[in-house]
Amino acid sequence: MKWRHWLIISIFGISYFVLIFNLYDIQFKKGSFYAAKARLQNQASGVLEAKRGIIYFTDKNNSLIPVVVNKEYPVIFSVPQEIQKEIQKNTQLSGESLESISEKLSPIVGKLAQDILKQLSKKNDLYEKFVQKASDSQVEEIKKLNIKGIYIDSFSARYYSFGKFAAHLLGYVSVANDKEAEKYGNAQIGRYGVESQFNSLLAGEVGNVKSDKIISPKDGQNLILTIDSNIQFQSENILKGLLEKWGAKSGTIIVQEPFSGKILAMASAPDFDPNNFSDFNIGNFINPAVELIYEPGSVFKIITMSAGIDSGKITPDTTYVDNGFVTLNRKTIRNWDHKSYGKQTMTNVIERSLNTGSVFAESKIGHDIFKNYLNDFGFNELTGINLPGEINGKLNNLKNGRDIDFATASFGQGVAITPISLINAFSAVANGGILMKPIILADEKPEPKRRVISEDTSKKIVEMMVSAVKKNVIADIPNYKVAGKTGTAYIPNFQKGGYTDDVIHTYMGFAPASHPNFVILIKLEKPNVPLAGQTVLPAFRELSQFILNYYNVAPDNLAVSQ
Repeated sequence: MKWRHWLIISIFGISYFVLIFNLYDIQFKKGSFYAAKARLQNQASGVLEAKRGIIYFTDKNNSLIPVVVNKEYPVIFSVPQEIQKEIQKNTQLSGESLESISEKLSPIVGKLAQDILKQLSKKNDLYEKFVQKASDSQVEEIKKLNIKGIYIDSFSARYYSFGKFAAHLLGYVSVANDKEAEKYGNAQIGRYGVESQFNSLLAGEVGNVKSDKIISPKDGQNLILTIDSNIQFQSENILKGLLEKWGAKSGTIIVQEPFSGKILAMASAPDFDPNNFSDFNIGNFINPAVELIYEPGSVFKIITMSAGIDSGKITPDTTYVDNGFVTLNRKTIRNWDHKSYGKQTMTNVIERSLNTGSVFAESKIGHDIFKNYLNDFGFNELTGINLPGEINGKLNNLKNGRDIDFATASFGQGVAITPISLINAFSAVANGGILMKPIILADEKPEPKRRVISEDTSKKIVEMMVSAVKKNVIADIPNYKVAGKTGTAYIPNFQKGGYTDDVIHTYMGFAPASHPNFVILIKLEKPNVPLAGQTVLPAFRELSQFILNYYNVAPDNLAVSQ
């Protein structure tokens, strides 16, 4: 029995010795490393104290595509105090100096040797970062140096799987300032896009969104968005091609499901890479689809005709005599082509995009009724989309009641709106007259806001738009009824007043017109050609054809084609 007694004592004795040795090793031999590591975890930019929820896009099969995840990044840092002591002791760093170490590190970490020397020369310093997100080659080169006091560790940070893909919609994550950290309890905070809008939810705090489809991981909650990754990808490719081909300054494409309000794609350019957001101008972070307004031009004639037909003041067959110009308040409005066409119907007005016809329609409607319809369509309010920074449209021009201002508003000049409010209004035209809330969360239920026009008015307007597409051919797709309208608007001169010679092209359209699966907005700012028919109209056809094929949508115009 005694040998068992001594065996137990021996085992506990050895265990105690090992524990003491490890404690010594941690506290004394590796103390500086662990002190630096603790500082790294608290100071290194990009560190996430708790893992944020993943953000998913989807596709037509309801597959989940992770577009924002958390990733382990290597970081290269030093403990200057430890390096200085090793040099003084002349042990592992025998023959080395702070200068020679700086020279060796310089080509690896991409910093000037003199700047590295300043970092390594700081007295009693336990942490100096060299590379925040090191490459594999950098890590290997540092390992080869085998310099005591130079370490490689890792930290978890936000990773945007496809770089610039949907950057405006997603936003990015960065270090919180003191007030933000105190308020949210996190060292990181979402900036712009859904990272900002759902920051509390993604970070694991109690948010305002309740969902059966939102997955609940250990930390932050995951988000599934309505964005279809394939439609988003196609939209971004088309937009990139438009900017390159026509030398445009910027552009936006939005795709919406008209009956549900779901946003299927939202792309804007110029964009940015959320993984390296600090390399980009702050202006790139603003989402033009919801945070900027513009004068839409002739696409607005559809809204004017909707108001006129719904109020009973005109019909698609109402006629007027087009003289090519109208003079109001001593100012003259002309058709875009400076031509006159004589007797024309309201359908002809949409087909030929006649400014004078739009002015005629508005005069029949009356200013007050016209303005009420603009309000009903949501141009003077927020759509309520779950994205940060949304702004109202501006209808201020209509407050003074001047005829000329209402006349120009009838064809989309002198009033300014957001792209999201414009596509939402066209979705109401497409879906039978109901204004929906645009939604981006997959589990959000469709939310009708109000009826803006009757179903009968909707059908008549759609027929007028289909006729316009047929007449102008370019947007026509065989075997499908396509509804659409171009818009070219001059850009205001905000310094001198009036307008510049620069234009914005817009195309609004949907298909199949008999029961639309999608509505598309394409906006292009300052292209180097004057007519939208050359730029956004062919782009609309390309994107529409893609979506029809992608969803395998049945044709609604076979009999006519045959």
